[in-house]
Amino acid sequence: MRVLIADDEPLARTRLEMLLRDCPGAELVGSVASASAALAALPELKPTVLLLDIGMPGVDGLALAERIARMAPPPQVVFCTAYAQHALRAYELKAADYLLKPVRIERLREALERARKLHIESAAARPHLSGMVRGARLRVPLDEVIALLADEKYVTVHHQGGTLLIEDSLRTLEQAHPERWLRLHRSCLIPRERLLGLNTQTDGRIVAQLAGSTLQPEVSRRNLPTVRAWLRHP
Repeated sequence: MRVLIADDEPLARTRLEMLLRDCPGAELVGSVASASAALAALPELKPTVLLLDIGMPGVDGLALAERIARMAPPPQVVFCTAYAQHALRAYELKAADYLLKPVRIERLREALERARKLHIESAAARPHLSGMVRGARLRVPLDEVIALLADEKYVTVHHQGGTLLIEDSLRTLEQAHPERWLRLHRSCLIPRERLLGLNTQTDGRIVAQLAGSTLQPEVSRRNLPTVRAWLRHP
């Protein structure tokens, strides 16, 4: 299992890193100090499990878990916190487990095993897009999609492995997974969790900054209020 740690306390991160060495099958792929850094790292690191603190500056762990829950499929979240009062909310967010600090090795192993089983169940039902590439049919999981750009006839799927042409319309895709997509303009949809921020160009155009990609699609004036509202309250 690929494990990412998100905790603003250096000592807490170091302790979890040490404990993971004694957890068979666990591979530490990253250790970050904030929720925003974790969100930015997810597309590249592709963790199976996120060991997540709750009380962090800026976006807290619960808010990050709400955003992660919209991914398809999401990494399994194991909260590691000093506060017991958030347990109910954590399980409402379908967290794999809730560990109190100081985390004990036995409980961490239990949590990782539970997360592994949940990940297998989730992956079995992994939604995807399908299209033809050089005569062969290719399936692209939705969680690997970066953006959907439409022209007159086709939709180009920009994903982590390249691009794919599909015949589904943006409207059809938007209606199939309304909770997943955010419309930037009439010819562009992006996964909501990919949006990191907005940049204003020298010519006045506003473009989106996307996690895991240098692609910067333009945001229309019509859709700008909705996009900004999402950034404020994801």
